[in-house]
Amino acid sequence: MYIYKYGVSLAHAVHHFAGSAINIFTIIPLLLPDLLQSIFALCLSLLMSEAALRDVNKIPESERMNGSSNNGNLAKPHVETTDENVEEKQKKGKYTLVDLPTERSGTENSGVEVVNLEVEYIESENLKDVEDVENCLMTLLSGLGSKNWVSVCDALNNVRRLSIYHKEAIIDMLSDVISLVVKSLKNPRSALCKTAIMTSADMFRAYNDDIIDSLDPLLVQLLLKSSQDKKFVCEAAESALVALTSSVSPLLLLPKLQPYIKNRNPRIRAKASMCISRSVTRLGVDGIEAFGIDKLVQIGASQLSDQLPESRDAARTLLLELQSVYEKSHVPEPNAASEEPVVTSWEHFCQSRLSPLSAQAVLRVTNIAREGLILGS
Repeated sequence: MYIYKYGVSLAHAVHHFAGSAINIFTIIPLLLPDLLQSIFALCLSLLMSEAALRDVNKIPESERMNGSSNNGNLAKPHVETTDENVEEKQKKGKYTLVDLPTERSGTENSGVEVVNLEVEYIESENLKDVEDVENCLMTLLSGLGSKNWVSVCDALNNVRRLSIYHKEAIIDMLSDVISLVVKSLKNPRSALCKTAIMTSADMFRAYNDDIIDSLDPLLVQLLLKSSQDKKFVCEAAESALVALTSSVSPLLLLPKLQPYIKNRNPRIRAKASMCISRSVTRLGVDGIEAFGIDKLVQIGASQLSDQLPESRDAARTLLLELQSVYEKSHVPEPNAASEEPVVTSWEHFCQSRLSPLSAQAVLRVTNIAREGLILGS
C-alpha cells in the first residue's frame, strides 16, 4: 500500500525535479513511518522554492523592476506620435527627433528620448544681415562641414545672408562653399536638404554668371531633387531652378542643360526641358541666332515625343518661340512664276533640318497654334 500510494506521487516528483538529492528522498517513504513522510514533503517544497528562486535571479534587474511596476508586463519604449500630417510639419519646419539607445560606460541605455526641434525656413526677403561679418566668415566653412545638422542649417542661412548683404565677402571661397552646399543637398535629412536648396537659389540670384564654373554639381542635385516624390523638397528645388534660369545668362546655361534631355530618368528630362524652354525665352532674336536655332529646333523635336507631359509641353512652348523668332528674321520671298502656294520658310527650314517624322510632328504643333490664333482673331 505504501509502495503504491507514495511511489506514484514520488515518480511524478522525480520526473519534474531530477537530481541526486530527490532520488534519495524517494526511498525514504518506503522505509520510515508517516512522521518522516511529512518531513520529506517539507524538504521537497523547499527544493521547489529554491528552483523557483534560481529562475527569478536569471531575469535582469531592470526587467524585474518594470515587471513589478506594470503588473507583470515588461515595459516597452514608446514614442508618441501626433495626428498632424508629416509633410505639413516639414513645410512648417517642425521635426520630432528620436534619439536611439546608445552605450554609455559599457552599459546600454534602453530609454528613448524624444526631442522637439523647430527648423525655420526663412524666405529670402525676411533674412536679416549678420551681426558680425568677420566672425561669420571665420566660422562659415567649419559650420558647413559640421556633423551637427542643426549647426549646418545655421551656417547655410549665414551663406544666404552673406550672399544677399555681403556677396563680395565670400567670392574668394565660393567654390569651397558650393562644395559643402552640394554635400548638404545630398543629405537624406529633409530639413537640411531644403535649407541647402534655398541657399542655392539665393546664390544664383546673388552671383549670376559668376557661379557658372561651379554650377555642374549643383545642377545635378537640383534636377534630382525636383524629380523626387517628397513634395515640399520637390517644390523648393523647382523654385531654385526657376531662380537659376532667370539669373544666369542663357547662352552660358543652355550648354549645361543640354546633356540632361538625354538622361535615362524621364523626370529629369522633363525638368531639363522646362529649364531650356525658360532660358530660350530670355535669349531674344540675337541670342537664338548666336546659339543656333537649328540646335534648338532639334532639342524641341526630340522632346515632343517624350514620356512625360511636362517635357512635351515645354517642347511645344520652345518650338512656338523658335517659329516666332524665325519668321521675324526670315521673311519668305514670294514666287510670282508659280501659281502653287509658296512653302513658308519655317516649313522649309524644319524639313531641311529634321527627319521627315520629326519635321511633321513639329509642323503639326506650330500649325495648330497658328490656326488657333487665326480663329481667335
